[in-house]
Amino acid sequence: MTGKVRTAEELAKGQKEISIAEFFEKNKHILGYSNPSKAIITCVREAVDNSLDACEEANILPDIFVRVDKVNSKFYRVTVEDNGPGVVEEQIPRVFGKLLYGSRFHTIRQSRGQQGIGISAAVLYAQLTSGKPVRIVSRTSPGKKAVKVELYINTKKNEPEIISKEEIDWHLSRGTRIELELAGNYVRERKQSVYEYLKETSVVNPHAKITFVEPDGTVHEFRRVSEELPPLPREIKPHPHGIELGQLITMLKTTRARDLKSFLKQEFVRVGDKTAAAVIEKAGLKPNLSPQLLGREEAMAILNAFMQTEFLPPPTDCLSPIGAENVIKSLQEEFKPEFVYATTRKPRVYSGHPFLVEAGIAYGGELSENRIQLLRYANKIPLLYQQGGCALTKAVESVRWKNYGLQQSKDELPVGRVVVLVHVASTNIPYTSESKEAVASVPEIIDETRLALQECGRKLKEYLDRKERLVKKKKKENVLRKVLPLLARKLSEIVGEEELDCDLVVARIVGNVYVRRVVGNSTARVEVYNFTQSKRKLKVYEICSGEVRVEKCEGEVKLRTSDRTTLVWELELTPGKKAELIYSFQGRLVNRKPVVSGVEEELLSGGEVFG
Repeated sequence: MTGKVRTAEELAKGQKEISIAEFFEKNKHILGYSNPSKAIITCVREAVDNSLDACEEANILPDIFVRVDKVNSKFYRVTVEDNGPGVVEEQIPRVFGKLLYGSRFHTIRQSRGQQGIGISAAVLYAQLTSGKPVRIVSRTSPGKKAVKVELYINTKKNEPEIISKEEIDWHLSRGTRIELELAGNYVRERKQSVYEYLKETSVVNPHAKITFVEPDGTVHEFRRVSEELPPLPREIKPHPHGIELGQLITMLKTTRARDLKSFLKQEFVRVGDKTAAAVIEKAGLKPNLSPQLLGREEAMAILNAFMQTEFLPPPTDCLSPIGAENVIKSLQEEFKPEFVYATTRKPRVYSGHPFLVEAGIAYGGELSENRIQLLRYANKIPLLYQQGGCALTKAVESVRWKNYGLQQSKDELPVGRVVVLVHVASTNIPYTSESKEAVASVPEIIDETRLALQECGRKLKEYLDRKERLVKKKKKENVLRKVLPLLARKLSEIVGEEELDCDLVVARIVGNVYVRRVVGNSTARVEVYNFTQSKRKLKVYEICSGEVRVEKCEGEVKLRTSDRTTLVWELELTPGKKAELIYSFQGRLVNRKPVVSGVEEELLSGGEVFG
C-alpha cells in the first residue's frame, strides 16, 4: 500500500447532492437516447404522446403536425404542433424545463405519460447535443395572444432558465408547438423510424389526424377514421392488494383521516364499512386509532390483514381501451387486408393494478410479404424497440399458430401474410426500463394476451377453412358449368324436350341462392331459389327507367321513384324453397341482372350482390 490514508472527514468533502437532471445528463441512454437515430424518434414520441394526452383530456379531436428538418450533417430540428388546450404561461417553464414535474405521477388512471420525465428529457437531450434552447409556443384561447418562450434546463438545480419570452400572433386559436434542435440521424427505410412510429400511433388512435413532413419534404397524412374520442379514464385510489409497506407507512403519516377506519375507507378503493372493520380486526388494532401515530409494526399488521382479506377488483373506468371496432377500422385503413378481426378482453388485475388486453389480426389482401408484422402497444404507445425482451412478444410466440393455419417454428413468431396487434392498457404499465420500450413479464398480462390472441386465431382459422371450402366449391362449379350444358343439350335432343336451365341445376348442386329473371313483352318474372342450408332474408332490387306495376308477389314490395323507379322486393326463404315476383314496366330495365342483398357473393348465382 502506498500513499497517505484519507480520513472519513476528507472523503466526506467530496460528497455532494446531484439533481435528477444532472443524473440523466450523464445517463441519457436510460431514457431512450442511446444512439442518434433513436434520439430523434424518442423526441418525436415524447412530444406526440403529450399532445394526444392533452387533447383527449380537453375533449378535443387531435390534429397533430410533425416536421423533421435537416439543419446540417449532424443536427436536425424536430417540430411538433397540436390543437390542444395549450399550456398556461406560468406553467410553461416547469412543464418543459423541469424533470419529474407533471400532473400524472400521483394519479392512478391510464395515461401515456406517467413520470413527468418525457418531454423535459427531450429538451435536456437537445440542449446537451446542440447547445441551443428549446422554443415553445402556446395559446390557451382565441381571445389571448400566443406566448413564445425560449429556455434551457439548469441541470445543477433541475430548474428552467428562461432566455426570452414574448407575446406573438399565431395561426392556431389554441394549442402548443415545440421546436428542438438536436444531434441525430434520420432513417426512413426500416421499422425503427419516425414514420413507422407515427403510422403505428395512428392505428391505435383512430380519432387523431397526424400530418408528418420528412426532411426531404415528403408529406404523409394519417387520416382520422373515427370522430369519437375515447372515454376519458377516471382517477381511482390505490387498491389494498397493490400496496407495499413503505407506501402504506407514508400514507399513514400524510393522511387527513382522523381514525384508522376512516383512513382505510378514504384512502383505498373497494373498502367500505364491513371490509374496513374486517381488516382492523385481523390486524389486531382499534378503529379509533390515529393513523399518524401508527408505526412500522402496525403498518405491517395492516398489510398482512390486506393479504388475508378478499376485496372486489378495482373499478375499470380508470382504463380507456381502443375498442375492437376501432382496431378493425384502423387495420383495414392502414393495411387493406382480406380478413381482419379484433377483440377486447375483460379487465383483470395484477398486484392491485387493473389492466386489459386488446388484440387484432389482419391477413392477406395487400399484405404481400410472407412475414408477420407485430405491432406492440402499451397505453396506446407503440413499442418499436426491444421486441425480443417484451412480454407481449413472448405471449405471441407461446401461441400454437399452426393450429390456426399459419406456419411457425417452435417458440418463435409465426410466418405468413399477417399483422398481429397487441395492446395492454393499465394504470401502471410494468415497463422493463424508463425508456418505455418493452413490457415486463407479468404472468397475468402474458396469460390474458395469449387468450386474446387465441380468440383471434380461431376466427382466422374459421376464415381460412371457409376460404378453402369456397375454392373447392368454385372448382366444382366450374367443372359442372363446362360439363352440364353439353350433357343437357344431348339429353334434350334424345328425349325431344326443352333444354334444362343449367345454371339452376349447378346452383342446386353446389348449394347457392339462385336468381333468374325472364323478360317478356313489357313484363318481367323474377324467381329466387334458396338451395343453401339456412333460412335467408333477402332483398332483390330491380331498376327501371319508367313506371313499374307489381302483378304478382310472394313477400313485400316497395317502390321508390325519382328519375328512375327502384323496385325493392323483400322476402324470406327457408332451405329448398322458391319465390316469384311478376311485374310490368315501361321504358327499359337498367340493371343487367337482379341485384340481391342478404347473401354472400360466393353463395349467389344468376344475380349481383348489392354494394
